[in-house]
Amino acid sequence: MGLDWSTFGYTDEQKMMRESVMDLLARELPPERIRKMDEDSTYPVDAYNALVRAGWLGLPFSEEDGGTGGSKRDLVVLVEALGYHWSSMATAYLASTIYAGQHIALNGSPYLKKTFIPKIIDGSSRMAIALSEPEAGSDAAAIRTRAEKKGDRYIVNGQKLYITCAHVAQHLAVALKTDPGAGHKGLSMLLVPTNAKGVEIRPMDTLGRRATRANEVFFADVEVPVENLIGEENGGWKNLMKCLNLERLCLAAGGSGSLMHVIDYALDYAQERRAFGQTVASFQTVQHKLAEMRIMAESSRTLTWRVAEMLDAGLDPRIETAIAKVVATDADFRASDLGLQIMGGAGYTMAHDMQRFFRDSRVGPIGGGSNEIQKNIIARLMGL
Repeated sequence: MGLDWSTFGYTDEQKMMRESVMDLLARELPPERIRKMDEDSTYPVDAYNALVRAGWLGLPFSEEDGGTGGSKRDLVVLVEALGYHWSSMATAYLASTIYAGQHIALNGSPYLKKTFIPKIIDGSSRMAIALSEPEAGSDAAAIRTRAEKKGDRYIVNGQKLYITCAHVAQHLAVALKTDPGAGHKGLSMLLVPTNAKGVEIRPMDTLGRRATRANEVFFADVEVPVENLIGEENGGWKNLMKCLNLERLCLAAGGSGSLMHVIDYALDYAQERRAFGQTVASFQTVQHKLAEMRIMAESSRTLTWRVAEMLDAGLDPRIETAIAKVVATDADFRASDLGLQIMGGAGYTMAHDMQRFFRDSRVGPIGGGSNEIQKNIIARLMGL
């Protein structure tokens, strides 16, 4: 049954949004289908298309760009619901609309916005962002993938690594060097079609988030039209920074949603499982674990909602966003670990979903700027 999670502060419309999304996902992705898709590393294309038909991919985009102009609080409601049902579903949604799509929305030319945002919204172009490389992850200045301008084309060469959803994407927002000797000042963003000659994508096996996968991406003399440049040439670093607040907000919202599901799952098990003549939930040591998990969930949700309110107010809450990302993703993993302990041997078997929660949550403190990098940012913004 789970807990009656608070929707205090939600508008009536946001409450209906949450209920509508949860109903849609329950129909499209029942538990047995999720287990099979996780086992087979199958992308949730039917559920993704259901979100498209329901109009949810338009929520983060302005009405001017063809979207519905949802607020950041609306986005938190949506992503938390996606993360609650299945963290891979949240990842599938965010890869297109936020991680790649917002680069176009915030930094793209009128041509890019007019051409590609409608394709994201109608589902005809799934997207992913390609940033990390074998020797460049958090250190974006070390990126080696190169784009050399020749007439009306860029010629792209290089390699990307751990690129989420690249194997199902029609376009990649690629961070690359247009001035190799200028460090982060030589960075640019380019929208690259995945069906272009010279693009090769190799899916990787991962511990969790198997349905959305990580991928190696190779570029060998790939020709890309100059009009696919996102923002100014050599202005990619500044553009990356503009997108980070929203990306981290969504990571926190997805982590909070997943964490809530972990608690509901562990609580249901503890109230049904009997040992020594009573339910497992009757033991204080289990109660304390569940109480600790609930504390983490409420803290994560509160911090995430506050960041959304600050963004809606036009502020630039960089330190608060980094904090929310750290707290929510760390809590999601810690709660999954506690959930496994509560369930004991049952939680360790593949017959129960707790092992998947545990596996899926582990990438949270790593991806989207590791939590160690977030702490560096927080320290720097504190003047240290």
